Amino acid sequence: MAAQPQPRLTAEQYLEIERAAEFRHEYFNGRMYAMAGATYRHTKIISNFSRKLGNALEGRPCDVLTTDLRTRVSPEGLYTYPDIVVVCGEPRLLDKHADTLLNPVVIVEVLSPSTEGYDRGFKFAQYRTLESLLEYVLVSQTEPRVEVFRRQPGNEWLLSESVGMEAGCALHSIDCSVALADIYRKVIFDSAEPGATPSEVAAS
Repeated sequence: MAAQPQPRLTAEQYLEIERAAEFRHEYFNGRMYAMAGATYRHTKIISNFSRKLGNALEGRPCDVLTTDLRTRVSPEGLYTYPDIVVVCGEPRLLDKHADTLLNPVVIVEVLSPSTEGYDRGFKFAQYRTLESLLEYVLVSQTEPRVEVFRRQPGNEWLLSESVGMEAGCALHSIDCSVALADIYRKVIFDSAEPGATPSEVAAS
């Protein structure tokens, strides 16, 4: 006998299950998808970047939040956990649980081999539907490289790329810049990976 297809979940059912779950899941179009764990290097980059962003935005009406906060991209579409989000002004939250953000201004994703295609393709297409989003940032784990996609008039997106430890990553929507040397501080690249020369490895 053929297996019966699993019934699709509503967003409300997903949230009820997710809030009681031990591990995090994304949700899209009625389905839940388990999220993989992060490596030390992935987590270190997030920690470095979020700390420097927080320092740069201190005293301003913006908050830097990391992976534990869920973002709703659309009511019946994608619910996910970006690596870093920046929200400015009053945060809009889904409900009284205050665990689902609706209005990020900046989203940062640290790329990995298993998720790079997803982050560049499907997920970016979903993120572009967020009216609040002004910049989408992709951070490499294999070399000092950061790509910033900026929303332009007419809903077009312009790519700005920063490469090398001497470069800086400018975020125009929040008027700040973070040096790649700070984003990759104490991050050790594998010698076989592209761009990973000893001079580009941040000092401890």
